[in-house]
Amino acid sequence: MTAPARCPGPTAYTERTAYTEQTAHTAHAEYSEHTDPALVESPVNVTAVIPARGGSKGIPGKNVAEVGGVPLVARAVRACLGAAHVTRVAVSTDDGAIAGAARAAGAEVVERPAELGTDRASSESALLHALDRLEERHGEPVEVLVFVQCTSPFVTAEEIDAAVLAVVRDGADSAFTAVPFHGFLWTAEPGPGPGHAAAGVNHDSAVRQRRQDRRPEYLESGAVYAMRAEGFRRHGHRFFGRTQLVPTAPERAVEIDEPGDLDRARALAPLLDARLPPQPSQPPRSSQPSQPSQYIGKEL
Repeated sequence: MTAPARCPGPTAYTERTAYTEQTAHTAHAEYSEHTDPALVESPVNVTAVIPARGGSKGIPGKNVAEVGGVPLVARAVRACLGAAHVTRVAVSTDDGAIAGAARAAGAEVVERPAELGTDRASSESALLHALDRLEERHGEPVEVLVFVQCTSPFVTAEEIDAAVLAVVRDGADSAFTAVPFHGFLWTAEPGPGPGHAAAGVNHDSAVRQRRQDRRPEYLESGAVYAMRAEGFRRHGHRFFGRTQLVPTAPERAVEIDEPGDLDRARALAPLLDARLPPQPSQPPRSSQPSQPSQYIGKEL
């Protein structure tokens, strides 16, 4: 995802501080208001798996690179451990340094075979392998699988819980975090001459609509995916059945794929980490679940 990861200068982020704080408090309040007490009293086996291979080519050692003084894999582990509805946290890796950082942060480790550690192996293949090993190790089936990517350094426990609740409370088969997006997308088609012909994708180029008149669209943040484990095994993919998106704050949607992304994340960490909401001491309770609302902060 490219659009939400763009980084305005420090002044622009300072001006957005109010939105960041509002988002944190709103997310926490919504989580507290809509959590079903039955989920707390009869917990579902919710297992978070963080795939983290050691062979990154764009950024060598990427998954143990530090942002805010903490390795990326450890940041993901901490967020998962802070989620009220996650019962187990595991890191799937083929790398000793990543395994050591994961264990130090409090996760268990699933050793990934070499054939699943190449840049051609899919995330789904690593998740299926981890699911098998964890069920064998603990002797119990996983009911909800949560896929968390450590290349999203600003993922929060609240976002993880919201994705889990979309499945166990709202009845979705799969769910994912996404950010509101109002950009105009274009493709460059081959033209008759030396140039190309641009074509609108999500808009009619002959009618320029105002942002508020357009149907809301969302981009995957790439941070969190939750799914029914049985359905994931059957379909072999993270999306199946009824899929629900979980709106999240655009300013936190940073994905680390290239060295410049890592530099940007390190620059933003002092601001974004300082505004993380406090973790509740115990799971909040409520008797009135409802549909999650759209993120109300500043939209891209």
